[in-house]
Amino acid sequence: MFRRTFWFTTGVAAGVWATTKVNRKLKQLTPESLARTAGNKALEAGHRIKDRAVDFALDVRHNMAVREAELGDALGINENPELPAPRRYPAIENRNNPKYVEGSAYQTYPYNRNEDH
Repeated sequence: MFRRTFWFTTGVAAGVWATTKVNRKLKQLTPESLARTAGNKALEAGHRIKDRAVDFALDVRHNMAVREAELGDALGINENPELPAPRRYPAIENRNNPKYVEGSAYQTYPYNRNEDH
């Protein structure tokens, strides 16, 4: 009698376990669940790519600074860090231009441009 009860209980437990597993798998395969899972995976991938891009940018900036220092040492630029002031050229107005109007900072036209058409 105990054998039958044991095997009956074992069968019921196995059936409940299998039914639970099948129901969970069916819920995972619904369109809403698949869309949610795909969205979550896409977000995770985006975060990983962003983190790698930030790390890459930081590495590039660091290596660029190192290389600039090496080039500065090789060219002797780092010995005198103070560079001369940049040259400034005065703006020269073309007074021979027929469109030039005395005292005007903007380009002006002494005639109506639409009359030519």
